[in-house]
Amino acid sequence: MSVPFRFIHAADLHVDSPFQGLPDAPAYVRDTLTDSTFQAVQRLVETAIMAEVDFVVIAGDLYDGADRSLRAQLALQKQWQQLHTHGVQLFVIHGNHDHLGGSRANLTLPETVTVFGSKQMEYAPAYRKDGGLAAYVYGRSYGDRAVTENIARSYRPLPDGPYHIALLHGNVDGNPAYDPYAPCSLPELASAGFDYWALGHIHTRAVLHRYPHVVYAGNTQGRHARETGAKGCYIVNVNAAKETELTFVPLDAVRFGQFEMSIEGIEHEQALLDSLELKLSGVLAENGNRPLVVRLRLTGRGTLHHKLTDAVFAAELLDGLRQRMEHTSERWQPGDPPWCWVTALETATGAALDLEAAAEEDSFAGELLRGVFAMETDGARRLDLMEESLAPLLANARMRKLVRTRMEEHSLDWLLQAKELAAGLLMEESEVASPAVAKGKSEGGDAT
Repeated sequence: MSVPFRFIHAADLHVDSPFQGLPDAPAYVRDTLTDSTFQAVQRLVETAIMAEVDFVVIAGDLYDGADRSLRAQLALQKQWQQLHTHGVQLFVIHGNHDHLGGSRANLTLPETVTVFGSKQMEYAPAYRKDGGLAAYVYGRSYGDRAVTENIARSYRPLPDGPYHIALLHGNVDGNPAYDPYAPCSLPELASAGFDYWALGHIHTRAVLHRYPHVVYAGNTQGRHARETGAKGCYIVNVNAAKETELTFVPLDAVRFGQFEMSIEGIEHEQALLDSLELKLSGVLAENGNRPLVVRLRLTGRGTLHHKLTDAVFAAELLDGLRQRMEHTSERWQPGDPPWCWVTALETATGAALDLEAAAEEDSFAGELLRGVFAMETDGARRLDLMEESLAPLLANARMRKLVRTRMEEHSLDWLLQAKELAAGLLMEESEVASPAVAKGKSEGGDAT
């Protein structure tokens, strides 16, 4: 017989993940980023205690490396003790980043922590705080980094039990952005007999299926500029009828984002700086007044377009904006006013031209613009043009993969840049140049 219970599903904590690629950021930005994965775990535990959950499941990659740092292990030991003190069980599998083949300190974990092994699927009972059986939790850790077999096929629920939760760190349906570890398909998970698949490995949260629930919680803290938006965990409420309700809770200490602002109606530099500062202040408020690392993209048509296409002007504008948004002391602490670090200011603006009206003209410029407008919404036609234009590069076997990837990612941007340049020249606009990007030395970072 089922009983109501509540648990947290989290994954991909990546504690002590190094943050690289921001060498020109001030020390307080780098320090806050370095501590952010630790802060996210602390918030996870605080959430579990405040929400009075019965247990927590974590679907792999608790640590960023298999040879985990002592600092990270001691931090998690302390947080897991907090869960134990408040009567919260914890169930854990390890993934490709923190597989069991790595080195680790000989530390004692609370008896309420269950770490599943790597040789086969294991299971353990999960209890409500009043002692009643809530569910069975199943899992299998990675024994080494590259697990390429479909280990989900080894998962089998018990023939009885009130509710069955399977922990899996793997790639469902071959997401090309991530390594194909523990590959499996959604239909086979949905038909395996479990009530809830608690997934890890993919850092973007997603509910792939309901009843049974197949869910990626995403990571608890963004690790670089491509991991944008809120990061956190799911609180899962299950009632006596086994109806399952998910509530997302943000845990990230620092958030990455990409935002746009139009220059239309902005006539001079002071107004542009004021508008950018107002934009970022609004973004901070919308994101819970937590620290932000952002990339800004200027769009629209206006009189400042020509200045913005000058790389020196764009770089100096970025520096001025950073000074306006910077934190006033060398170190930032939670509770201090939030900061916002702008990694790059991208210019994707246009001259103050009426291209829509020009496209109606019976002229070469009009014919050109009509063709461009058609290709803006026709990706296949756009790529055909790119392939024709870049045929010499595509003929080179070593360059082909790189060029095709760039084409698929940037074909629309390239088309829009070409449109602005050609329109300006044909319509006798002077000083029209290609869009510029002002940025720091690097924004890098890879994710798996």
